[in-house]
Amino acid sequence: MAENFIEEGNKYLIGNYARYPVSFVKGEGVYLYDTQGKKYLDMLAGIAVNTLGHADPDLAEAICNQAQQVIHVSNLFYIQPQIDVAKILVENSCLDKVFFCNSGAEANETAIKLVRKYFYDKGRPDKYEIITFTGGFHGRTIGSLTATAQPKYHEGFKPLLQGIRYASFNDIDSLKSAVTENTAAIMFELIQGEGGINPIDKQFLQAIKELAEKHKLLIVIDEVQTGIGRTGKLFAYQHYDICPDIITLAKGLGGGVPIGAVLAKEKIAASFTPGTHGSTFGGNYLATTAAKVVLNKVLQKGFLEEVIEKGEYLKELLTDIGLNPRGKGLMIGCPLPPEKDASQIAKNCLENGLIIGTAGGNTLRFVPPLIITKQQIEEGIKILKDCL
Repeated sequence: MAENFIEEGNKYLIGNYARYPVSFVKGEGVYLYDTQGKKYLDMLAGIAVNTLGHADPDLAEAICNQAQQVIHVSNLFYIQPQIDVAKILVENSCLDKVFFCNSGAEANETAIKLVRKYFYDKGRPDKYEIITFTGGFHGRTIGSLTATAQPKYHEGFKPLLQGIRYASFNDIDSLKSAVTENTAAIMFELIQGEGGINPIDKQFLQAIKELAEKHKLLIVIDEVQTGIGRTGKLFAYQHYDICPDIITLAKGLGGGVPIGAVLAKEKIAASFTPGTHGSTFGGNYLATTAAKVVLNKVLQKGFLEEVIEKGEYLKELLTDIGLNPRGKGLMIGCPLPPEKDASQIAKNCLENGLIIGTAGGNTLRFVPPLIITKQQIEEGIKILKDCL
């Protein structure tokens, strides 16, 4: 019974989530079905996670086959699907080495440690500060939480990690004033996800590149939400004239199976010698088997071009109903005026069979499975229009 899972969930689970009173029991493509058999169009994809939608047959088969063989042995041994996924990521990026973990927060913690270790190995332990930006979101572990320059997430968790300095996003003067003799890296999202789907200005990105070159700083791009085809490129940085020193991945990489990754240039990756960092479950057989399926499908001819095309169509339809969409590919946000409540609209949509998200206080967020069709986008916008 519906009341049963709600009552038991509230009784036994820590209440750190404001859950909707819905429980899903089945998924198929871009659709989910709840305990009552009600059908929902999913345009949230587990918060930009279910790249291939729900119950993708190839993904399910690969996971099942792998589970019948071996799931976990630890990183004391070579793991073939881990090597396969690392090869795909390297050969389709401008980076050289890969470290696997289990989540975006872990990936960003790893990046913070790698920056510090790199400069320590260069004889510059004084270069340990990392600049991040207002509106950014990098995770909820203490290091990644500190890197998240949003005070609302810090309440109750101070003192935070030392060595993180904040600047205003897309504000060149603020960025320049944040650089000190101790600055080691600049860490940012190209499209801020939780901050409200805020794209970076090209002039601001150019200023980051120039400052990094002038002061010998590392560029760390958080691609946890933008990576793995979400913006119409395998990595969002490929839309721009930039090759970062480090990128972090998670969310869409496993298609729903927990996995995170850090890609780095070889000279930087070399600072992680045996014993300096690790992850018990990172890159296990099950997770990397899933990631391999996801990557092979996303990299099929025409797949990413379709993501761009469908994203433009979604923007067009959102504009037609009076919204002001921003973002790239199938990572779209629509900021709302104060008199409209994004959270309430999302609830109304859910009641009418459409799952969307919110971000940045009062922004509607659309991050559907990348397999969504134009017809399904039309279906979703029709529901949204009625709910608006």
